[in-house]
Amino acid sequence: MDLHVDELEADIARLPWSVPLADWPAELLVGLPRGISRHPVRFVELAGRIVAVKETQEPIARREYEVLAALSSLDAPAVKPLGYITGRTDAQGAPLPGALLTPHLEFSLPYRALFSRQLAANTASRLVDALAVLLVRLHLAGFFWGDVSLSNTLFRRDAEAFAAYLVDAETGELHPSLSAGQREHDLELARVNLAGDFMDLQAGGLMDAEADPLEMVNLLLERYRALWDELTATEEFADEERWRIDQRIRRLNALGFDLGEFTVTTDLDGTTTRIEPKVVEPGHHARRLDRLAGIRAQEGQARRLLNDLDSYRAAVGLGDASEEEAARSWLEHAYEPLLGMVPPELEGRLEGPQIFHEFLDHRWFLSERTGHDMDAAAAMRSYIDTVLARRPRESTFFRAPDTQALAEVRAAETGAGSDAAGTAAAAPTDEERAAP
Repeated sequence: MDLHVDELEADIARLPWSVPLADWPAELLVGLPRGISRHPVRFVELAGRIVAVKETQEPIARREYEVLAALSSLDAPAVKPLGYITGRTDAQGAPLPGALLTPHLEFSLPYRALFSRQLAANTASRLVDALAVLLVRLHLAGFFWGDVSLSNTLFRRDAEAFAAYLVDAETGELHPSLSAGQREHDLELARVNLAGDFMDLQAGGLMDAEADPLEMVNLLLERYRALWDELTATEEFADEERWRIDQRIRRLNALGFDLGEFTVTTDLDGTTTRIEPKVVEPGHHARRLDRLAGIRAQEGQARRLLNDLDSYRAAVGLGDASEEEAARSWLEHAYEPLLGMVPPELEGRLEGPQIFHEFLDHRWFLSERTGHDMDAAAAMRSYIDTVLARRPRESTFFRAPDTQALAEVRAAETGAGSDAAGTAAAAPTDEERAAP
């Protein structure tokens, strides 16, 4: 057996590779929300980290590792590869399939888990938005997915929205850039696969019977095309309309993207300027928050925290201080003390930036209800008691899945569908997420 891994080599080598993955002992495994799989997938804990193991043919495991590594180098929204295994044999020397190893994306849940609840229409719309952004970002990176589905997509909360991540690149292809025909082909595959996913959920009574799967898929395509045009379309401006250049950049920033390079071409008569975006990188607000405060957050979370930082700066009279000085003060006197109020047993419920975002919402609702600004510490205590304590443990796994859980996993592997994560998970309802 050969290990091709980036880290945790000793721990990985001790796993029972001579046993088919479907027969690994329950005490070795941890339970996480997962999806219908055409390959066996198991989660194990190694040195305090959760690792997903997918059993597949050696060439496929090697190629998927290489594709995910390339996407990682491009900072694309996809799980990062840990390694792959070749040369497996059982106790009698018969060959076994290879395996792909990827770290579990912390605080993530499968899309299918959310759609397996009776979600409000606006929540489903936000999920579709996140999937549209994921497709645009992958296509901008030159990645043709070839198998878009609910089961091979993961999400993380991003303030009131969701951020989506590719979790299965088995059918993907990475190119220097994609043609319009390649993008449309990927969208057509997405349309067929997702419509089938939605219909399957409806047939199982897991989605609102009144929802129209085709309408939801059409909404995805509509959002994708609008975002693609906004990020890539060439515009021409008259001299007196130069203000529209700044407006275009602001629209891109509001979508979570930066306008990196751009080309300005002025006609001979000097009357028009042509802007053609060249490089679009996501994460405008997330990078600024990381630079100022050292906080890693999703884009929507970062935007909300930066707004609070600006409000704090004005409230405490730091208007003349530098951004860096104001950020240090905000961290020391607002962000860290309030998060420090969360009791240890609740710390794993959500990421710190998401907790702070939800606290800000909660404080606003309390202030509106009482007619005056609510004290921050009192609002945080109320949020912890009435909101956070009711949250499912999104970062938590369960050791030694019971026999019934394993039976459900193995049954799912025999059905149609895609790899990786996505059946039932205790995702919060909209009512659970609302402030009291």
